[in-house]
Amino acid sequence: MLAKRIIPCLDVRDGKVVKGVKFEGIRDVGDPVELAQVYNKQGADEIVFYDITASYEKRGVMLDVVRETAKKVFVPLTVGGGIKSIDDFRDTLRAGADKVSVNSQAVQNPELIRKAADIFGSQCVCVGIDAKKVADNKWTVYINGGRKDMHLDLIEWVHTIEKLGAGEICLNSIDADGTKEGFDLPMLQAVCNAVSIPVIASGGCGKIEDFSTVFEKTGATAALAASLFHFGELTVGEVKQHCRSHNIAMR
Repeated sequence: MLAKRIIPCLDVRDGKVVKGVKFEGIRDVGDPVELAQVYNKQGADEIVFYDITASYEKRGVMLDVVRETAKKVFVPLTVGGGIKSIDDFRDTLRAGADKVSVNSQAVQNPELIRKAADIFGSQCVCVGIDAKKVADNKWTVYINGGRKDMHLDLIEWVHTIEKLGAGEICLNSIDADGTKEGFDLPMLQAVCNAVSIPVIASGGCGKIEDFSTVFEKTGATAALAASLFHFGELTVGEVKQHCRSHNIAMR
């Protein structure tokens, strides 16, 4: 039984950490390097950086922020947004990332997953997915920060991702994103049932009980949250303590 992980997520735009609801109403939260240091001290198992407009604005990843953070933070760092090529993977890993997350580009060029897994190892390849419900037990995949519906069935896509050699999936529910009404349990469970690689739950966490619920009711191996941590409502330590009190093994 894998110990569960708690992962603060920092969405970065123009060098600042930002937060919105369902990808809209974005507001500034603070400096990414400073926030990453705070979460490092709180006992985060990993930290995720997403450059949320890189794909949409068709530019590369924010390597300067990655370098600065890697010097000051001693937990694994996952970086995504604007990853288009094997060179982008290499540059991001060299800058200090432990894993690279691909989302939009993975959908448009699935071979990138296979190539990256072959060259850098599956453990370095995380595929991020933004998905939205279209019918009962049916979801479709979006790209470009939730802007474009690819009319791609979620379950078919996760099967493909696993076959191509990805080491992990970070699954974000657009319906739940920023709502603070809890993780999208049906979607998460459907994906956890479909693949054997680790699945990170993302989108919708609003209170401490949402963490224990997602681990008790789905096969998610990690839970990711943003605003709850950014606005000081909870610390990573408090979340881990709560989960342990529910007999959930934590990292």
